[in-house]
Amino acid sequence: MSSPMKFLIVDDFSTMRRIVRNLLKEIGHADADEAEDGVIALAKLRNGTFNFVVSDINMPNMNGFQLLTEIKKDETLKHLPVLMVTAEARKEDIVMAAQGGAAGYIVKPFTKATLEEKLANIFKKLGL
Repeated sequence: MSSPMKFLIVDDFSTMRRIVRNLLKEIGHADADEAEDGVIALAKLRNGTFNFVVSDINMPNMNGFQLLTEIKKDETLKHLPVLMVTAEARKEDIVMAAQGGAAGYIVKPFTKATLEEKLANIFKKLGL
């Protein structure tokens, strides 16, 4: 990819944010910011320039689905790909994520290879 992408990692668990950040860095995406819930994430997205969102589903204040809905109905943010991350591989969550416009879905715990493959597929789909 030509220009570096800026990621926003949204998870209420700081260790998980750090893991995702480190995996992204290993893959070659060093530019990342973090938010501990959807409310903070939305504020950061509206005040910053991000290219990609990696969001947990189960969070306090505003969960990942609510964040996804807010992103997709915001004219300035709806183009952002959102990769949903969750500890539960529930079929209804996967369907809800897809229907909500999520670019992809990963179940925790995941490896660098899984994240890299998922991102590559999303980038390809988006022509990046």
